[in-house]
Amino acid sequence: MTDTGPYKKLVRYKVKADRAQENIDYIKSVFRALEKAAPEGFRYTSFQLEDGVSFMHLVSVETEDGENPLLAFEEFKAFTAEISERCEEPPSISSLTTLGAYKMFN
Repeated sequence: MTDTGPYKKLVRYKVKADRAQENIDYIKSVFRALEKAAPEGFRYTSFQLEDGVSFMHLVSVETEDGENPLLAFEEFKAFTAEISERCEEPPSISSLTTLGAYKMFN
């Protein structure tokens, strides 16, 4: 995710069954780092879908400089470093336009 400026993205992918727990561990590591650093103007959530191997991430970047603070985290770099090797279906990134939200990003 190299965009700048305010934006919202949806990322979906499917990992190999034997790599699902590894992926979960990486995600949890990223969230521990986010909780510690508490970057302003940034919202992020991750979901594991019911099949156990599909994942979805929602990101909203509203920083003053338009940069995604997640990209600077070592934990995120580790998570994404070998993502293609963990995936059965590679990440698909879609831009989102909010039409309405109820307590989702508040």
